[in-house]
Amino acid sequence: AISIEDDDESLQYIDYSIHERLIDMTTSRAFWYSQFEGFNLKRRLSLPIDQLCSSNDQRSGCASIAQISFDNEITQSFLDYASIHHVTPFQLGLTMLYAFLFKLTHGENDLCVSCLNANRHKIELQNIIGMFVSTLPYRIQLDPHWSFDDLVEYVQEKCLSILGHSHYPLQNIFRDFHLNQSSVPFLQTVFDFITVSTVNDQFTFADVSLQPVSLEQFSAVGKFDFKLTFVYNPISVDNILSCHFVCSRDLFEDTTVTKMIQRFQYLFEELFSMHFNVSRTDLVVSPIAKLTLILPDEMNEIQHVAFYRQSNVTNEAPASFAQARNWLDEKIRLNSNQSQIAIHNMSFVYRLHSGYTLSIKQLYRALQLVVTKHEPLRTLLIFHKEKNLLKQQIIDLNDSNNALFSLIKSMFETDEQLNNIVYDEQQNTQHFDTSQGLVFRCHLVYYKEISANDLLSDKDVIIFNFHHTSFDFSSINIFLHDLNQAYTTNQLPSNHDDTTLRYLDYAIIEQEMSMTGASMFWHDILHDCKLDQYLLLPYDRYRLSNEHRTGRGTSISFDFGPNLSQYFLTCASANSISLE
Repeated sequence: AISIEDDDESLQYIDYSIHERLIDMTTSRAFWYSQFEGFNLKRRLSLPIDQLCSSNDQRSGCASIAQISFDNEITQSFLDYASIHHVTPFQLGLTMLYAFLFKLTHGENDLCVSCLNANRHKIELQNIIGMFVSTLPYRIQLDPHWSFDDLVEYVQEKCLSILGHSHYPLQNIFRDFHLNQSSVPFLQTVFDFITVSTVNDQFTFADVSLQPVSLEQFSAVGKFDFKLTFVYNPISVDNILSCHFVCSRDLFEDTTVTKMIQRFQYLFEELFSMHFNVSRTDLVVSPIAKLTLILPDEMNEIQHVAFYRQSNVTNEAPASFAQARNWLDEKIRLNSNQSQIAIHNMSFVYRLHSGYTLSIKQLYRALQLVVTKHEPLRTLLIFHKEKNLLKQQIIDLNDSNNALFSLIKSMFETDEQLNNIVYDEQQNTQHFDTSQGLVFRCHLVYYKEISANDLLSDKDVIIFNFHHTSFDFSSINIFLHDLNQAYTTNQLPSNHDDTTLRYLDYAIIEQEMSMTGASMFWHDILHDCKLDQYLLLPYDRYRLSNEHRTGRGTSISFDFGPNLSQYFLTCASANSISLE
């Protein structure tokens, strides 16, 4: 027989559901309205998603899951920090999420996430079975100059202010702001902090004892786009504090979620790597803008790259990033087909010391050897429209139809004539043709007459001219070194063995190398930077961004003088900074 004891005086869940509708919520309505003043409720966080999916799209419910457990020392440090700063583990964990999202989104500082609230705000509700849990939006406006300590204090105040209005139904917030629940982005970013009860989980009825079964895997259902859950188990010997990322597989791949939790773990352990009752780390008192999610191996990723000869590549490869940038700059931004002035001609002008001569025949042979060794000086660039790809191709030495470089001779009598010749080398658009591999030329400028004895004198001038897609300023020292060796010995070791690194190899490897850390660094640096906005310089004339440039410029130079120059050098040395 089953006996049910009726108690007309006891509060039932149905009584609560009626009572909550009678509560005066005027103050709470005003509070929540103030919380979202100036906030774009339809803006989604810029999380590193793998697939684009709108807020209205139906989710599959499948989840990508990653979890970590913090060691006991880090856990104790976390708890010590909470105790010293008089905050709850929930508040400290939520602060961690805000700091993480701030860095993960590269500086978004107006953040809103949803938190689960028990909502049993009255003693009478503690012993009633029923659904009380509510979802509440926690919006913060974070100042990047705050320290982590400042952020903790701010989040604590935010949590306490919300607590007094946690009974206000979420659907009322939607109604007040005319929102459709299915398309509210902040509902898709969720935080929860679960504390495992310290009460003995075993229970008995009749003569049967039961104990809970520990499930190895966390919930595999992706209810939200992104959910971070802390699990605090004070009765456990190990794994006292753990963290779980449960993300929608409709947006995130498993590898992305794993990488995100690794970044979170790195940030967490950096902040709580010391006991705060002993000393404080610089990170918690430094601006949170200085926090980083770049993992140690990503910080030094360029050092882990192995540059080696690509055995399967002979004479063709994608253009390097630098080549492509210069090529596009010339072809598109400055529209060299219309421009009367070249912008990528690199001229180096030399004159022999007094009393010296130089054999033209020997110089020509030395230049041939240098161009043969250094393949970029005989490399053409081709744009493949069907692949939308700029490629570089080395000119075959056995192809008699292609000249490796140009050797030009001319004369001058006055300095004005010489200046005009140099000016022409620097700015003539017809001197080079990257599509034909004509990227280097040597111009011999004789004083008054062309030498009949095949010698250059100290009154003559040599101009080495390169196109910037194949040459930079650092290359000139290599060029001159090899030119000297080739001229002096009439020979030059080639790069045709199977081990020597070529520019082709570098171009291939750089496009395969990991740039995750570099990408995150530049996203942080350039966040909120208006890259399409010009500096407000005192222009005399204004030019539209898509207007054709002439390439002409005005330059002024001046001397700092010995005293100021020495002060400049001393300042750089004293502060251990480079002159640049």
